[in-house]
Amino acid sequence: MQASHLTIDPVIPSEAEGPLLVGGTTEQVPPLRLPSTSLQRGVTPRAAGVALGSGRDDGSFRRGWPKAGWGRLLILLALLGMSVPASAETVLRVSMHSDLKIIDPIWTTAQISADHGYLVYDTLFSLDEKLTIKPQMVDRWEVSPDRLTWTFTLREGLAWHDGAPVTGADCVASIKRWGARDSMGQMLLAFTRELSAPDDRTIRLELKEPYGLVLAALGKTGANVPFMMPRRVAETSPNSQLGDATGSGPFIFKKDEWKAGEKAVYLKNPKYKPRDEPPSGFAGGKIAKVDRIEWIWIADSQTQVNALLKGEIDVIQITPYDLLPLIDKSKDVTTQVVDRPGRQFIMRFNTLAKPFDDARIRQAVTYALTQKEFLEANVGDARYYRECRSLFPCGLPLESAVGWEDRWSGDLAKAKKLMAEAGYDGTPLVLLHQTDLVAHNNLATVARPQLERAGFKVDVQAMDWQTLVARRNKKDPPQAGGWHAFFTSSAALSIADPVTHFFLNASCEKAQYGWPCDAELERLRDQYARVGDLESQRPIALAVQRRAADYPTHLPLGQFTTPTALRRNITGLLTAPAVVFWNVEKK
Repeated sequence: MQASHLTIDPVIPSEAEGPLLVGGTTEQVPPLRLPSTSLQRGVTPRAAGVALGSGRDDGSFRRGWPKAGWGRLLILLALLGMSVPASAETVLRVSMHSDLKIIDPIWTTAQISADHGYLVYDTLFSLDEKLTIKPQMVDRWEVSPDRLTWTFTLREGLAWHDGAPVTGADCVASIKRWGARDSMGQMLLAFTRELSAPDDRTIRLELKEPYGLVLAALGKTGANVPFMMPRRVAETSPNSQLGDATGSGPFIFKKDEWKAGEKAVYLKNPKYKPRDEPPSGFAGGKIAKVDRIEWIWIADSQTQVNALLKGEIDVIQITPYDLLPLIDKSKDVTTQVVDRPGRQFIMRFNTLAKPFDDARIRQAVTYALTQKEFLEANVGDARYYRECRSLFPCGLPLESAVGWEDRWSGDLAKAKKLMAEAGYDGTPLVLLHQTDLVAHNNLATVARPQLERAGFKVDVQAMDWQTLVARRNKKDPPQAGGWHAFFTSSAALSIADPVTHFFLNASCEKAQYGWPCDAELERLRDQYARVGDLESQRPIALAVQRRAADYPTHLPLGQFTTPTALRRNITGLLTAPAVVFWNVEKK
């Protein structure tokens, strides 16, 4: 979301509280005697007549055992070097929208990698539930009168999962690596004269000229999120994938238990230092209330829902729309829309591949396709979708039909005219078709007949999402393993303005896969970044939208929200642009 629509909260929070010290009373108790043969033979206290219970809050610890006797048992077990668990480990089992195969949320824009990042990393700033920018790892910050120097002070006591302290140098390296990949990060670094760490708790950003989106950049959501990493990790080339997931977030990634195609495991970080404020969106105190999170990969939607109804899993991140009636009938399961602005279906063009290197061919596609068929085939339930004739998501401040009034019209005559002008020679369009994502597996198949009606030849190539994620980075010719277009979706807040919208980045080789190269789009995006109020931003955003109609980098295909299904004993799921698992309890 653009800076002028985000409230900057300058509050300087106090340090997070330390651990609670729980005291107790002492009592004189007579010695407890159990038959010596019980322990010698390996008989448990339960077998010796001690009701230890199951960890449930049902009084089972007390039945048949007086209070004084329980106290004597604790003393005995302590003397014998035995431990008594305070409670059973709490495990949250979740079926995510995709299998986790890439753990580097900077190298890829795949949402599943960002979801992974929210668990293990933290950010300097974050958006709360009301889309206000709040400090997260930052304690306080100052801006010079000329707005050229920004000084950020980190909170005390922040530490990486390996125990090393978080330093300003770590954050500098993280910002630079993120800024090499992310469109908003690239813009921020283009305005930067120097980024340094004067001491362990300080980050200093010196600008060449005032930039209106500093905090909006450091607190952005979606892909790519500016997650902070240790310097030794962040200095990895941005063009190489990370294999080290050391972060400072509320959960620790158990790489030794990660099995792509099966599960990913996260453990509560016992050393995490949350903020004092209540959790809100991505901001506030990120308190882990479960001990272990398991992402269980279940490719089949019906199997997902059956597992949820049986209590074998606790949460389905994105619920299959056609199976909602089953969930609605269950008294043990409910649904919740976490990301209220929703997502936008998108067709991404590869501007390097003929014939899409000619903007007129891409324009022809914008006339040939209609949104409603995509929405009906992939969502179906009208409660969760809407047509949106705007490059920027509907319901957000920059929504407008300017420049796109006659697009998504199914105007075959207009499409054929543009194809003829560009000299389309019948080259088949290679469309990458993911088959394993809920609400995304009928995008390419809907596009195919619409494009064929306009006169295009189409080659739909099916694959799972993670294979697509790898292939879309290839610049090979489509007939040699490359591609012409693929289909995806993006969180509305990730594409809310010309700078945050990574598919509008037209900086050639520095742009995201598809690699659009247009000096006018870049000039307008640069102009947008220099102003900080909506009144000044809006006309620039409209100019961007008009230019993108002439030089399409992608095509929006409608807007939708995704219900998350969860068992009723799961509470605390936060309203945010993505599903996050701090504050979640399993009762």
